[in-house]
Amino acid sequence: MLKEGEIRIPSGCAIAAIIDRKGNRINGSQIIKSIALMHDRSNGLGGGFAAYGIYPEHKDEYAIHVFYDSSEARKQCEDFLFRHFNIDVAERIPTRQVPSIEKGPDIWRYFGKANRVRMKDARLDELEYVAQCVTKVNNAIEGAYIFSSGKNMGCFKAVGYPEDVGEFYMLDQYEAYIWTAHGRFPTNTPGWWGGAHPFNILDWSIVHNGEISSYDANRRYIEQFGYICTMQTDTEVIPNLIHYYFTKDTKDDDLKFLRAVKNACLDLKGSFALEVISSLYPDNMIVVRQDSPLVIGTCEDEKYLSSDIPAILSYTKDFYLLNDLEFVVLTNDSAKFYDKDLNEIEKKTQSIEWNATAAEKEGYDDFMLKEIFEQPTAIRETIGAKININSKCEFDELKFTKKYLSSLNKIYIVACGTAMHAGLTGKNSIEKLCRIPTEVDIASEFRYRDPIVDDKTLCIFLSQSGETADTIAALKLSKEKGAKTIAITNVIGSSITREADYSIYTHAGPEIAVASTKAYTSQVVLMTMLAIYFAEILDTADESLLIDIKKSILELPKKIETVLKCDKEITEFAKKIYQEKDVFFLGRGIDETVAREGSLKLKEISYIHSESYPAGELKHGSIALIENGVTVVGIITDKDLVKKTVSNLQEVITRGAKTLIISNQDIDKSMFDTVIDIPETNRFVSPILSIIPLQLLAYHISKEKGLDVDKPRNLAKSVTVE
Repeated sequence: MLKEGEIRIPSGCAIAAIIDRKGNRINGSQIIKSIALMHDRSNGLGGGFAAYGIYPEHKDEYAIHVFYDSSEARKQCEDFLFRHFNIDVAERIPTRQVPSIEKGPDIWRYFGKANRVRMKDARLDELEYVAQCVTKVNNAIEGAYIFSSGKNMGCFKAVGYPEDVGEFYMLDQYEAYIWTAHGRFPTNTPGWWGGAHPFNILDWSIVHNGEISSYDANRRYIEQFGYICTMQTDTEVIPNLIHYYFTKDTKDDDLKFLRAVKNACLDLKGSFALEVISSLYPDNMIVVRQDSPLVIGTCEDEKYLSSDIPAILSYTKDFYLLNDLEFVVLTNDSAKFYDKDLNEIEKKTQSIEWNATAAEKEGYDDFMLKEIFEQPTAIRETIGAKININSKCEFDELKFTKKYLSSLNKIYIVACGTAMHAGLTGKNSIEKLCRIPTEVDIASEFRYRDPIVDDKTLCIFLSQSGETADTIAALKLSKEKGAKTIAITNVIGSSITREADYSIYTHAGPEIAVASTKAYTSQVVLMTMLAIYFAEILDTADESLLIDIKKSILELPKKIETVLKCDKEITEFAKKIYQEKDVFFLGRGIDETVAREGSLKLKEISYIHSESYPAGELKHGSIALIENGVTVVGIITDKDLVKKTVSNLQEVITRGAKTLIISNQDIDKSMFDTVIDIPETNRFVSPILSIIPLQLLAYHISKEKGLDVDKPRNLAKSVTVE
């Protein structure tokens, strides 16, 4: 089996949990339904469940679940188990055939009590004895791995989507007091059965979303006390740390379980959202987050845990939003909140106004197509009441004065991926309208290059989810250096909003497809409005220009509807080029930022190699890539640069390139293979219209290739690890 570290894959992950409020046992089908709602957070490389109360007939015995790679491994392991335990039952764990679950290891379970004679001879208490037995098997017997070993509790995990894993293990045949579930998008592995979550050691079972960067240090620390980490995955250190701190704690009170979890968390560096259950505390579940998303939904009778708000909108619109290192102790009838010093705190719920049906496809073939066509509404909602022709732009979220804005030496816009491209359009608007030097930085690079940031710097952070790990880390660094910070996101209560000095929300509604469309255009329009807001305070732009931009913004929803009518024409062009190996995107000025985003969309969902270039840079090397038959996409919306851009495109045409042109200018269409006309508008908002045909192009090429449009390979909606 391949293990962690052998390949690098980006991260996502989902967690869920259920506790019955009346203390009754719950059928496993319910937890399967819960985690299935977050299907798009995993990638089929790992899923699993843990439960307490599943073996009432063996409640006083250890339930030992084992993966075997061979019959020889089983023979060696059973020889060991029968010597060290009084085994009453040895049997294969029942499974059913599920097409998506490929043949894995041989899976067995054993019920028994620790051998008292051997335990006495080893001079160990029961917990230490069993822990050492588990460690010896996993460390010494090749091809055998004990993945669960608690009393009246068990883990069930495999390579696959979590809902399929639940069907495979026939969890509808089990009942439990507490269920946890995990859908995995592995950080460092192609997926293997042992690396799936949950992780269990004796009485402790956890699911984890995030990435533990301190794994090596944590492993070395606990190995001093006899623990051996055998799986080469970051999460495995967490239950070991919890077990260590619990057994070390001599104070036996109501907070002992919570202290163990807290102390373990303080040892961890990186990101995590954790759900912890224990057979020693059958009525409790402990929940905590650090730089990873986790929400608690609540209604009159029930509480829900989820990585995503949309996953549980069908059940509630009221949520508890957790700050970093805030702990929650959940029982069947209560939720108690604690800070990192374990002082009990009060939390108020926040209401989310999203409609649950907005997260459904509503007749569209794919979420991405639905979200492309939702852009008129998303833009209209994002504009809201901020723009009025006859008055100044309003941002009630901000309390900026002319004195403060005039004092700024620089504005940084920091983001990743598509959000970074929205930042580039923002840079254009801010510099031209406000005359403040503005830089756009990739979040993953920003924090490592010692940026020049101080109290005369304003830092704006863009993140659709509000959970992007690199962006949050860059924000924290900026605050440490004295800068004011603004978060722009689509998710109320997300991590980035709780870190920033000010938060501004786009109102795009839930975006399910991995490739961002409506969230991106909402960010672009919001950045444009923000530039207007700054310019009006500073009095740095001509009033008539600002009025024209405002008018153009208000006209956007209807003009987007017009642009969307090009869908059939784009579909026909996609059919002609979907087998291409290379596509190039060209533009000048603000059109170059659109070229970047168009290129990224095509890469994300079609897997075609594409590059974007400033059109004027062709002669400086990139024109060497142009050969007969290659496809070039040109964007022409800036009237001051039309002649120059057309001249650059003539250079690729003479070398045999096929051309698709997106334009609102008066150009000679006969030069080009296909021209998509978009409505004329102010140059500051033209990127919102010109990107839409490119979104459709990427979508239709992907469909022609028969790919999963909504969930492209190796990508996750939220990158919650570095």
